[in-house]
Amino acid sequence: MTDTNAPQEPQGGGGGGIVIGRMSGGAVASGRKARAEDRSERVARPAERDAALVPVPSRPPGEGAIAAGEVVGGALAAGPEAEAVDSSRELLAVPPELLAAVRELRGHLPLLARTDGDGLDEVEGQLAGLEEEAAPAGRAERGRLVRLRALLGGGATAAGGLASALAVVQAISQLLA
Repeated sequence: MTDTNAPQEPQGGGGGGIVIGRMSGGAVASGRKARAEDRSERVARPAERDAALVPVPSRPPGEGAIAAGEVVGGALAAGPEAEAVDSSRELLAVPPELLAAVRELRGHLPLLARTDGDGLDEVEGQLAGLEEEAAPAGRAERGRLVRLRALLGGGATAAGGLASALAVVQAISQLLA
C-alpha cells in the first residue's frame, strides 16, 4: 500500500524547481550538488510597505525545490549537497548629520580619562572606521552602524554619557529604523 500524502521522490534523481515570489539579492541553490554564491554589495533602499506578497505554490516542484513568498537578502539551499552562500554586505546611505555627529564625538573623546578595559579604544576605532568608510561614497555597512550603536548606547563605555554620543546613537537609530 502506498501513502498518497507522502512526498514523492522524482525518478532518475533529476533536478528540481525553484519558485520565489520576490527576492532582492542573495543566493539560491536547489538539487543535488547545486551551489550558488552572492558576494555583492547592496545599497539598502527603503522597503515598499504596501507591496503585497507574491503568492507561491503550496507544493514546490521536484527534488530539492524551494518556494518563498519573499526573500530580502540571505541564502537558500535545499536538497542533498546543495549549498547557498550569501557573503554580501548591505550598505546604507549615511546622512551628513551623522558624519558631523561622529566628528564632534571624536573631538570629545580625547577629553575623557582613560583606564584599561574602558572600551574607548574600540569606540574610537569604530568611529574612525565609519568616517573612513562613509566619507568617500556616503555609505557604510549596516554591521558597523549596529556595532557602534551598541557600544555607545549600552552604557559600556564612558563615551556613552556624552551628549555627542547620544547624537550619534540617535542618528544611527533613525538610519536603521
